[in-house]
Amino acid sequence: MIPRFGRAASSRKSLGVSKLLPFKNNGGHCVLGDIQCCTLLLMCVILQECVCVYVLEGDSRLQCDGPSHELPKEGKIRYETLCLQQQTQSQCCCLLLVSEDNHQLFCQVRPSQLSSMLDSEVSSLLCVPVVSRATGQVVALACAFNKQGGQRHTEADEHAIQHCFCYTSTVLTSTLAFQKEQKLKVECQALLQVAKNLFTHLDDVSVLLQEIIVEARNLSDAEICSVFLLDQVSHELVAKVFDGGVVSDDEVEHILCVQKEFRIPADQGIAGHVAMTGQILNIKDAYSHPLFYRGVDDSTGFRTRNILCFPIKDENNEVIGVAELVNKTNGPWFNRFDEDLATAFSIYCGISIAHSLLYKKVHEAQFRSHLANEMMMYHMKVSEQEVAQLLETGLEPVDEIHPLFAEFTYTPRSLPDDNTPMGILSMFEDMGFINTYKIDLHTLARFCLMVKKGYRDPPYHNWTHAFSVSHFCYLLYKNLGLANYLENIEIFALFVSCMCHDLDHRGTNNSFQVASQSVLAALYSSEGSVMERHHFAQAIAILNTHGCNIFDKFSRKDYQRMLDLMRDIILATDLAHHLRIFPDLQRMADAGYNPRNQTHRSLLLCLLMTSCDLSDQTKGWKTTRKIAELIYKEFFSQGDLEKAMGNRPSEMMDREKAYIPELQISFMEHIAMPIYKLLSELLPGASELYERVATNRVQWTKVSHKFTVRGLPSNNSLDFLDEEYELLQSQGALGDDSHCDDTHCLNGCLDDVVGGRSQ
Repeated sequence: MIPRFGRAASSRKSLGVSKLLPFKNNGGHCVLGDIQCCTLLLMCVILQECVCVYVLEGDSRLQCDGPSHELPKEGKIRYETLCLQQQTQSQCCCLLLVSEDNHQLFCQVRPSQLSSMLDSEVSSLLCVPVVSRATGQVVALACAFNKQGGQRHTEADEHAIQHCFCYTSTVLTSTLAFQKEQKLKVECQALLQVAKNLFTHLDDVSVLLQEIIVEARNLSDAEICSVFLLDQVSHELVAKVFDGGVVSDDEVEHILCVQKEFRIPADQGIAGHVAMTGQILNIKDAYSHPLFYRGVDDSTGFRTRNILCFPIKDENNEVIGVAELVNKTNGPWFNRFDEDLATAFSIYCGISIAHSLLYKKVHEAQFRSHLANEMMMYHMKVSEQEVAQLLETGLEPVDEIHPLFAEFTYTPRSLPDDNTPMGILSMFEDMGFINTYKIDLHTLARFCLMVKKGYRDPPYHNWTHAFSVSHFCYLLYKNLGLANYLENIEIFALFVSCMCHDLDHRGTNNSFQVASQSVLAALYSSEGSVMERHHFAQAIAILNTHGCNIFDKFSRKDYQRMLDLMRDIILATDLAHHLRIFPDLQRMADAGYNPRNQTHRSLLLCLLMTSCDLSDQTKGWKTTRKIAELIYKEFFSQGDLEKAMGNRPSEMMDREKAYIPELQISFMEHIAMPIYKLLSELLPGASELYERVATNRVQWTKVSHKFTVRGLPSNNSLDFLDEEYELLQSQGALGDDSHCDDTHCLNGCLDDVVGGRSQ
């Protein structure tokens, strides 16, 4: 008699043991001859309360009494030889472990494999579910082949198997749990190693993509892997690296020689479908799938059996690429575990690719910045002829520049622009920096000329202002004995910082840079003091220019200290920074200045820099008035730009609202006068500076009635205020301080004077 294939279809409550049920094939029983001539696929699916057993013949499915189901998507076959052969008198027994993923299991067994196991043909088969006593779920199937003597398996055999696993199912369940934990541990370690491998190749996208291919292939046990990046502009999937097998080396070489990459439409094929939908696609039979193109297989002789294609997304969940795995090597197809692993892996891929592309953009931006800097330095380049011309007559003593050059009453704006580089060199010499720091004269001359060329030409923030600020630093050194308060290197750093503190100023302030989202804001806004950081960066760029490093004789330690001092001093020119540290300055003045206290020296350097920056307010009335005219020209130009951007400028920037006398009086009362008052408390010789600022503040009050319009007059000049000043002076209403304006304080107050720094 030919035995029938059956299944134990009881509920889990009865431990899954019941009578054998026949399978139907075309209305009849499945006979042995059907099995011998086909591939035998034993497949068990756990459904609610029962186990359904299918026997598949070739690619067609034999029907059973239970509901039809699709081929299970995951599961793994595990064979263990049991001591059931004696209990069931079977030729061979095996145990099929059920996957926890949706409680599905498949087992593909070919006749040759069974024959090899049994050394004979299959004549009978008994399957009994193994149920966990803890959970009541089926965890395995015990299978017995070929009852000895050619007999059929009986219910007694079923009970024998059930009895065997009554006590060992718990051990089996624990072992499976342990193996699962071990597997998860290995998987986590593998993913961590993948992350490490991927994030060490961010500097080259092609190398990173090749690493992704290798890691994806190894993780999923795939034969082939391909990675495409999505080109949003051309709407194409682009492959720049290739895995062996699908495309021949000659074809790859040809493709790369022609176009250096391989492109396909982003809405075609399997990869295109995944790119458009953003969903993973698991194809178990590639040739039967409508999206699969067989042309490559036909031309190369490669056979694609199955495909797992998954999207690669960035942090915003946008698809940036697609990875395609081909041919599972240790199973019939890619299962649910492979899908989950691919999903986790794609996260690492997306982050690494996005950051690699960002790194590439940053790297390119650095090159562009370097190129732009080279171009700027080229146009700022100082010729040897210019250096030789500057040094042709030697260094000019300061008293030959002007008899009162070292007096607070001297106005440096009176010096012609062409003579200012020599003025800088003369101050370097008179302060002793050239000999003390062994500065090469040609290097110093080249540095000064480079700094001069580094300034743009807005109405106020230009080289004339930088020269004036540097000159005031020189005055502080000559008249207030800074050597008693600061170290020599700190004074040197202060003087050089005064020269460089407004390099490449564009005539707009920090708020405008941020509001306009300028390149400078993108570079420095996160740190604050946007323009000041740019000025320092430009100073460093000049020092790094060949033949311009005036600190090249410094030790490494002194060189670093000099740069740190310059950075802190230049950042102190931001009035917002001054307002933050003003309480500390006041406490220092109240407690008494200690030159051995590093904090005190740092605070004093910041105060000195700010006082130099606003030094035009310490000159005579005509200088102060002219400086106000230049400042508000620059302010109103920024206000016009802000209006064009759709923003509302502040009152001082708005030519239609600004009332200059009121703004000037407020600035002098709240900013300038407190600065010079504090300076006079720390350095007693500075009291005359405070008095001059106070006098100018009074003068603004006296001439305010002359203002009948907001902003500047139609001719953009404040010269009409000088008439009122001269009238008051002739009447003696200005007091003794007015005499200095008749002599030296008016130097540099010509109408065509431009330069300086904003308030």
